[in-house]
Amino acid sequence: MDRSFAVRSSTGGGRAAHGAPRSVDVLVRGLAAAGVSHVFGVGGANIEDLYDALHASPAVTGVLAKHEFSAAAMADGHARLTGGLGVVAATSGGGALNLVPALGESFASRVPVLALVGQPATGIEGRGAFQDTSGAPGCLDAEAVFGAVARYCARLDAPHDLQHRLAEAIEAALAPPGGPAVLLLPKDVQQARVTGCAGLPRPRAEVAPHNRELPRAVGVLEAARRAGGVLVIAGDDVARRGAREDLARLVDALDARVAVAPDGKDAFDNGDPRFVGVSGVMGHPTVTRALRESSACLLVGTRLPVVARDGLDHLLAGRPVVAVSRERPHVGSIVLPGDLAPTLRALTHRLSGPPARQARQPSGVERYPGARPAGGGIGYVEAMAVIEAALPRGARVFVDAGNCGAAAIHHLAVPRGGRFVVAMGMGGMGYTFGAAIGASFADSADVARTFVIAGDGAFYMHGLEVHTAVEHGLPITFIVLNNNAHAMCVTREQLHYGGRYSYNRFAGTSIAAGVNAMFPSLEARNATTALELADALVATGSAPGPAFISVDCDADEMPPVAAFLREGMIPCQR
Repeated sequence: MDRSFAVRSSTGGGRAAHGAPRSVDVLVRGLAAAGVSHVFGVGGANIEDLYDALHASPAVTGVLAKHEFSAAAMADGHARLTGGLGVVAATSGGGALNLVPALGESFASRVPVLALVGQPATGIEGRGAFQDTSGAPGCLDAEAVFGAVARYCARLDAPHDLQHRLAEAIEAALAPPGGPAVLLLPKDVQQARVTGCAGLPRPRAEVAPHNRELPRAVGVLEAARRAGGVLVIAGDDVARRGAREDLARLVDALDARVAVAPDGKDAFDNGDPRFVGVSGVMGHPTVTRALRESSACLLVGTRLPVVARDGLDHLLAGRPVVAVSRERPHVGSIVLPGDLAPTLRALTHRLSGPPARQARQPSGVERYPGARPAGGGIGYVEAMAVIEAALPRGARVFVDAGNCGAAAIHHLAVPRGGRFVVAMGMGGMGYTFGAAIGASFADSADVARTFVIAGDGAFYMHGLEVHTAVEHGLPITFIVLNNNAHAMCVTREQLHYGGRYSYNRFAGTSIAAGVNAMFPSLEARNATTALELADALVATGSAPGPAFISVDCDADEMPPVAAFLREGMIPCQR
């Protein structure tokens, strides 16, 4: 892998220096000991020593992004796919502050990310240092800024503090509920020599606690499976914690129906006859009917926030709810905390005897039919059907915010064995470009292709991170639905303000042509019909590196969002 971005320190670096290693050398060794394989980031004067240490490391590879938001999204996507720790590095000042929105997503979505943030040397902080965030009078306070989006934030004041600070940060990121940790690294402390290095303590492994509520939960589920049945609602933690097979076995034992939260579509086989769809704002009416017919609800790996429970509160209040979750859900429930897989296995083991099979037929998944756009282009239903048909087994799908995300959540089935990632924590536009790239660095040679589904608005924000995929030859297909608008905001303007004006329509742009001109080695195509989209997906499906497809859509098409559909009086159909 090309590491030509590494900047060599004026100190000569850890390779040539004699005597004790620098703090940054010890830091990189600690990351390797914790199982970290990649550090994503953007360089700068106050973080260049870390890159120098990465250049010397045989175990940890540095990857240069084009923007710190995308670098942190890379770390987030890498962590979600591997189930381990993602690491991002940034310099001081504006570079550091660019991390905040992405770390906010990791915080809200409980993704373990370690941010290594360079700072000016300690001797000049508070004395007019460039990019001073020491918190001295008149200076921005980095600890206060990052403390708001992190489970742990600490400043490294001396080199001998490094090892225990690093161990604390890693443990804070990985321990339930999980999330970002931040280490602030002054430049002189990075360069300082460390003597008497001890081994980095490994974070404590998560252990399923002895659960006093287990017998009560088993009793509720036993009674429900012999009465009206159980509806399982599974979330994003299932796939991230490697618990899909354990969930499937429990579903068999319960003879349950299964719904998924919007960010948990990869938790359960979307083609299984017991699958009833997605719950919540972008979900399916079949979930509401299945819950109404059930005697109990089992939440697995989701706290069931508003976007996942819209329209279900009254039904959830009328029946017992059991939750297998690392955090207490947003609805009243019997909570079984701890690691998902062993807890699901314990439940399955305790359910005695075969389930009482329910006399019901699989209901299928009821979906919004959509409509052919009046302004031309490809409709959401048609586009998602074509994309779904092209997804190989095991493909990973990263979905961005907006109408394209709602369409994918509602209409697109996850391929068997695949992954589905959507940033439901903060919903930041442009997240998928970095996240998919970070996930691709976790791949072995036999892993299927990665697909990004994003809108043109998201592309304009962070889509030029495609450059990083081109540099590294990553097998990612970027699909940009181009409706020349922030289309969900256009929909809101129409529904709530009568469509009297629009601040959210863009001048028309040929995105594929622009990408082709910028990146001659990248195959970029534009699709105006479903047939052209299908041809483009087939032609690029076996590409050794990235591909780019722009899809013409209509900003005035109604997205499959329940609140919009109710207000627009648009029916659903099977």
